[in-house]
Amino acid sequence: MKFLDEAKVYIKSGDGGNGCVSFRREKFIEFGGPNGGDGGRGGDVLIEAVNGLNTLIDYRYQQHFKAERGGNGMGKDRHGANGDDAVLKVPVGTQVYEEDGETLLADLTEVGQSVTIAKGGNGGFGNAYFKSSTNQAPRRANPGLPGEELTIRLRLKLIADAGLVGLPNAGKSTFLASVTAAKPKIADYPFTTLHPQLGVVRIDNREFVLADLPGLIEGAHEGVGLGDRFLGHTERCRVLLHLVDGTAEDPGEAYRIVRGELDAYGHGLMTKPEIVALTKIDALTPETIKEQVAKLKKTCGKTPLTLSSQSRAGIQEALRALMTVIEDARAGEPHAAQSKDAAWQP
Repeated sequence: MKFLDEAKVYIKSGDGGNGCVSFRREKFIEFGGPNGGDGGRGGDVLIEAVNGLNTLIDYRYQQHFKAERGGNGMGKDRHGANGDDAVLKVPVGTQVYEEDGETLLADLTEVGQSVTIAKGGNGGFGNAYFKSSTNQAPRRANPGLPGEELTIRLRLKLIADAGLVGLPNAGKSTFLASVTAAKPKIADYPFTTLHPQLGVVRIDNREFVLADLPGLIEGAHEGVGLGDRFLGHTERCRVLLHLVDGTAEDPGEAYRIVRGELDAYGHGLMTKPEIVALTKIDALTPETIKEQVAKLKKTCGKTPLTLSSQSRAGIQEALRALMTVIEDARAGEPHAAQSKDAAWQP
């Protein structure tokens, strides 16, 4: 399935049904009077986050969604039926923006969460509604109100606990494949990862979601390479695992380039907790590892982890370091504390 994280969609809620002008006329009924029913309400347009979706590919082939129009009122005090709602199902983590792409309308972060984007029009009143002591035979009815129509943008930001960042060929996909059941494309050339990949990591009977993002290169914030369009998926991550290729000539420079792109992107990525790791140590001698670690430590200001996804050296230590940061972040979330304090009562 093709990965699609942005879509532009036109939506329109249903128009309200028209009211009816009608009178009761029967042979043995002396005073019939007005009996025109009201029109039905038009359907709403809702967006709902559901389980089982991880891309917006459904909105690549259909971009127009309209709710049902309300039924017209009829004689004998029959009211029109309400129109059916139009429900757009999206993956968890989808944000809804106005057409300008800047005004946020909704952020769906939980399964089952839904929001009404366009309300249906109210149905018009029939002539029975206008009956009074001074106007016993009204001959007027209201038309239904029109529904709302607008163009919205859907933007998916994957919900992951940890994100992998680094230059192309830093070993991100290999790391993801070695610690999860995900099967990302792995090759010995840059930009083998063209779309974000997700995997579930299990460590010490605990789990967290790990995201592998396409590699960044210098100038990515200006559109160089694949650009920084996928960095939005790291905004929800609690911690970043920055992988630096141990076989690079200068790992400190590689670290600086990626951090510079994160800083240029903004959105709080520079303030996120970061764990730095030197990869591909199975291809280095012990002396070379010490030299590369020293260069990287001088740039990042802390001692990096060393690991190899092929030999699995240092993998468990890196996962436990990620798990520690993730659990601390989970414990600090307000809704987590409230759920613990709420005791069950019959």
